[in-house]
Amino acid sequence: MTQTLQERIATALQGVAHPRLGTDVLTAEAVRDIGTTLDGKVRLTVLLSAADDANLVREVRDAVQTVAGVTDVRVDVKDPAQYERNAPPPPPPAPKPSRALPVVDTAPPAAARNVAPPPQVAYPQLGRIIAVSSGKGGVGKSTMAVNLAIALAQRGARVGIMDADVYGPNLPLMLGVDAAPAVRDEKIIPLEAHGIKVMSIGFLIEKEQPAIWRGPIVMKIITQFLRDVNWGQLDYFLVDMPPGTGDAQLSLVQATSVHGAVIVTTPQQVAVGDALRGVKMFERVSVPVLGIIENMSWFENPETGKPIALFGTGGGQRLAEETDLPLLGQVPVDPRIQEGGDTGRPLVVAEPEAKASKAIRAIAENVVARMDARWGAAAVAG
Repeated sequence: MTQTLQERIATALQGVAHPRLGTDVLTAEAVRDIGTTLDGKVRLTVLLSAADDANLVREVRDAVQTVAGVTDVRVDVKDPAQYERNAPPPPPPAPKPSRALPVVDTAPPAAARNVAPPPQVAYPQLGRIIAVSSGKGGVGKSTMAVNLAIALAQRGARVGIMDADVYGPNLPLMLGVDAAPAVRDEKIIPLEAHGIKVMSIGFLIEKEQPAIWRGPIVMKIITQFLRDVNWGQLDYFLVDMPPGTGDAQLSLVQATSVHGAVIVTTPQQVAVGDALRGVKMFERVSVPVLGIIENMSWFENPETGKPIALFGTGGGQRLAEETDLPLLGQVPVDPRIQEGGDTGRPLVVAEPEAKASKAIRAIAENVVARMDARWGAAAVAG
């Protein structure tokens, strides 16, 4: 299973010995407050007492700099006694009402702890929960999630979509909604767009604010979006997962029972290989994979009408055969998909007769059929 950047950093730090305490620096809790950004910048604190060798700081920095994906390392050196005395209290509520919902406490904990996940909770009002995932970024996962959700709503279903990609929330832009949700009776009211309800961390933080959050914070966000948002009664609840097989995926399946997952890939072999790891991850945590969506399957020559394989051919079918899963559908490249994502008008709304729109609606039918075959036919509101 592919490790997250935080996990790779932790593994590297476990190899740095703490001479005075006779263990590694992570076990000794001599390294605290590890934060990362999307572009690989790392900031951490090293607790160094007068009895410690100052070379320990250099060894920690060197170990982190060698980790794949790390682009820059900033180390803050602090005295252990002073660090514990000056541990920051939780921040006060933000004064601006537009972004003042107290969804998560972003202050780093005073010490890293192994926190057991909360027990799995059922949310029957959410209907059937479907995770939309991919092994890597750039394959159009969020685009597929948004258009699939709208396609299900166009069938008459009550649909909600949750943006679990807390490090790169794209749903506000793709759906053309961006406002601070209201709070009524201690419940967050989701926004609505194109017939679906939507919730994203992008509604609650400033656009330029980097998400430097550890796994427990990601778990808290996902749990709150499930528990503290007034979704009403839904038939389908789609979760747009971040790429890979990291904290968000594990947090979701630990928080509630997921009825199924769909894996988005492109025909490229590199995307297919990463998508395979995504399939295996869901199988390992006992989430049924409904099938494979192949995006960017071909581009239709506007002059001749012939398909052009810009990203290779057959990747989705090969993955489906290797995993013994159905290929739910193939979606062609259409520049209007990108335009719709940038303007907040998804393709199935803006261009319902486009071939890509028809392909997505066919995928929605296949997803419903797969869900019905496994869980029984659902009574969908008309």
